[in-house]
Amino acid sequence: MNKQTVAINNPFVRPDVYGALAVPVYNNVAFEFDDAAEMADAFCNRIKAPDYARVENPTVTNFEQRVKALTGAEHVTAFNSGMAAISNTLLAVSGQDRNIVSSHHLFGNTLALLTTTLRRFGVEPRLRDLTNLEAVAEAIDDKTCAVFLEVVTNPQLEVANLKAIAEIAHKKGVPVIADSTVIPFTETNLKALGVDVEVVSSTKYLSGGGTSLGGLVIDYGTFPEINKRVKYELLFNLGAYMTPQAAYMQTLGLETLDVRYQRQASNALWLAHELSKVVKVNYVGLENNPYHALALQQFGPTAGAMFTIDLASKEVCFRFLNRLQLVHRATNLFDSRTLAIHPASTIFGNFPEEQLAEMDVRQTTIRLSIGLEDKEDILADIKQALG
Repeated sequence: MNKQTVAINNPFVRPDVYGALAVPVYNNVAFEFDDAAEMADAFCNRIKAPDYARVENPTVTNFEQRVKALTGAEHVTAFNSGMAAISNTLLAVSGQDRNIVSSHHLFGNTLALLTTTLRRFGVEPRLRDLTNLEAVAEAIDDKTCAVFLEVVTNPQLEVANLKAIAEIAHKKGVPVIADSTVIPFTETNLKALGVDVEVVSSTKYLSGGGTSLGGLVIDYGTFPEINKRVKYELLFNLGAYMTPQAAYMQTLGLETLDVRYQRQASNALWLAHELSKVVKVNYVGLENNPYHALALQQFGPTAGAMFTIDLASKEVCFRFLNRLQLVHRATNLFDSRTLAIHPASTIFGNFPEEQLAEMDVRQTTIRLSIGLEDKEDILADIKQALG
């Protein structure tokens, strides 16, 4: 079946007793068993049955199974935020005196996780230019536990060659972990490019309208110890599992993801073309973008629903934001609504100027997440705010 059909019709793990078409919200903590043997088998994972909602819940399991069917993954685990998905995955591979090869071009909290939190536990971040394959190869040694990157960086919109990086990493027995939030997994086949584990903030496209927090670890099974640690150690010991309410809302979002994403991506491409006539636009969907050909090759014909514009100064950026009437001044990405933010003073606001320069986060940049409104209305609001 095609992906849109799978998104709507993937069967429940166990048939609903009432024949519900939409998975119910199992808003409970404990589950009863017929006898002691069944209880023991469930707790020791000898049978597929929920035992305690901190580690398994039928509503969440249904969501995980749909994502698994759509991606062809070996394992999918749902967490309560995108950062929880990232942190649990990196904790699964790392340890004292190990290193993670990554980039300065990361979302602010992800970068802080690598450079502050994990560093305190003895994990070394090796931040390199991942578009330089020689630099990637040089950075990997026998203590490297992963190469981690964003498939399209936020907000720089850099695209690295995933297949080439995977070939380098795999020759040295190192997994590639990719944050694929910017392009939906329904549009890509990152497994074919050599990605071993995808991490996704399902808060974004999947939640549909900024309704719920969530994160996904999509594991293709090429490094089995990763899922073993994520599912049977960290999920149990850190307690960051997705809630059934969030799983229900994101399952509904998954069913409409394709139609929403196609509209958002087409809106973004049209707006990027129009705005490039009056301001500097950075969007990998534009043919003159330096990463356009590689993005087309890796992700297909759509380029996501995020782009940036650059204005004269921080003050001009603030004036632009203050004049917006339809577009919302808010963080988050891929809401149904169009959102605008000044990353340097918000998401990256606590980083010193020299570090902002390393990350290529400029005071002149506005990040736009394009929604489902009429594209002409979005353009009119942006143009009037530009003055």
